Amino acid sequence: MKIVLDVTPAVQQHAGVGRYAEQLAKALAAGQSGDEVGLFYVDSQGRAPRAPLGALPSRALSWGNKRWRLSALLSIYSGVAVDSMFGDADVFHATDHLLPRLQHVRSVFTLHDTAYIEHPETHLPLNRWFLRLMMPHFLRRADAVICVSQFTKKEAVRRYGLGEAKTYVISEGVDQRFRPVQEPARLAATRARYSLPERFILFVSTIEPRKNLPTLLQAYRALRAEGRAEKLVVVGRKGWLYQDTFSRLRQLGLEGEVVFPGYVADEDLPVFYALASCFCFPSLYEGFGLAPLEAMATGCPVVCSNAASLPEVCGDAAVLVPPKDLTALVAALRRVLDDPALREVLGARGLQQAGRFKWEDAAQKTLDVYRAVFLAEGH
Repeated sequence: MKIVLDVTPAVQQHAGVGRYAEQLAKALAAGQSGDEVGLFYVDSQGRAPRAPLGALPSRALSWGNKRWRLSALLSIYSGVAVDSMFGDADVFHATDHLLPRLQHVRSVFTLHDTAYIEHPETHLPLNRWFLRLMMPHFLRRADAVICVSQFTKKEAVRRYGLGEAKTYVISEGVDQRFRPVQEPARLAATRARYSLPERFILFVSTIEPRKNLPTLLQAYRALRAEGRAEKLVVVGRKGWLYQDTFSRLRQLGLEGEVVFPGYVADEDLPVFYALASCFCFPSLYEGFGLAPLEAMATGCPVVCSNAASLPEVCGDAAVLVPPKDLTALVAALRRVLDDPALREVLGARGLQQAGRFKWEDAAQKTLDVYRAVFLAEGH
């Protein structure tokens, strides 16, 4: 087969979906299936896939995202197929919630979540409108739909009536760089480079409403009021609608108390997890939830919300609390920070849980889906 993956979110450095597209493409390219893997991406700023993906054949459109979305919309409503965009591909994998009309090229669509329905207030209005309008068309036209968790599949069936025959659950994986870091020199160098405190609570994600960072800020303020010395370190770029988060930071009097390193290089992120006293992820909604899994893979104890797919991903390897229950979040953080035995148990369980999620397995299962649609009757 000639397979083409949309790696637009990876090229544009979108956190969660970008990680999915990049890691899946790497794992597929490293496989020994004999199939040809190529890339497709849209970017108006001259960016390109990072190594080792840069060595793969690729087709690029120097368009902005609005033009790409409009093109997909028009192809659906006009009935004009755009197979030529993907060369002589046999299968096109839409990883970024965008699938134009195709006639001869078979299509696989990854559904990451339905947050635009469950938590519409956390999306920009235009994005919410586009996904609500177009998602039924994308899911109906795709030859197969991959859901990244059992939770997401249940939502897809409930919201869109997807049938079992074309719907697959394939979990994401953990990149091999996320593992326990024990080299003293590396730990010390990273701490010094980013001016990290001795003890801290770590949060890693794009700063946007769905991640529920204001609740964590309130919990941290309560812990500081108890006289605790731990700092809060927030790693991640500003996403959309981030202004309320920083307004809340000022209202709570936490300016100068929270460390914002901004973007952290991929090779340094595992060290952040290794240095942290615990990782906290109070997200309102996740279709999968890669950040807590990556924290677990380093042995970092995790406090996580019990919303959406997160209990499925974390299992018994994290302390789970309702995302809006401030009292429960404060108590969970206090318990983990004060109990070395609990941190050790969570760290060991986390390593075991994270070991169940491998990109090699995800790639093989995804390849099986490609083959199923390629060999389907009528092709």
